Amino acid sequence: QAQLVESGGGLVQPGGSLRLSCAASISILSIRAMGWYRQAPGKQRELVATITIGGSLNYADSVKGRFTISRDNAKNTLYLQMDSLKPEDTAVYYCNAIAQFISYWGQGTQVTVSS
Repeated sequence: QAQLVESGGGLVQPGGSLRLSCAASISILSIRAMGWYRQAPGKQRELVATITIGGSLNYADSVKGRFTISRDNAKNTLYLQMDSLKPEDTAVYYCNAIAQFISYWGQGTQVTVSS
């Protein structure tokens, strides 16, 4: 069973940057796909970005060109580099991993974009 631990959230001004990390308790090479999702107050959880074991990337239209998903296989860690942040990016960000047909979630990390 995999455990995912996110870190890197915080308060940032509009236009600023943050990098989120997601440490997995198992080798990410055994994970079919990983991704970042977010949930703003009063809204449903939505996809931000995903990366498959083959390296295929997918981004939500709202973050294309501003966010970059990547992984470090040696560290079993997934990253989300967020640049040019906007107030509408404010949400709890969750890490997700799909391994052996089971979907795992982290506890979430708060990102607040405000002046």
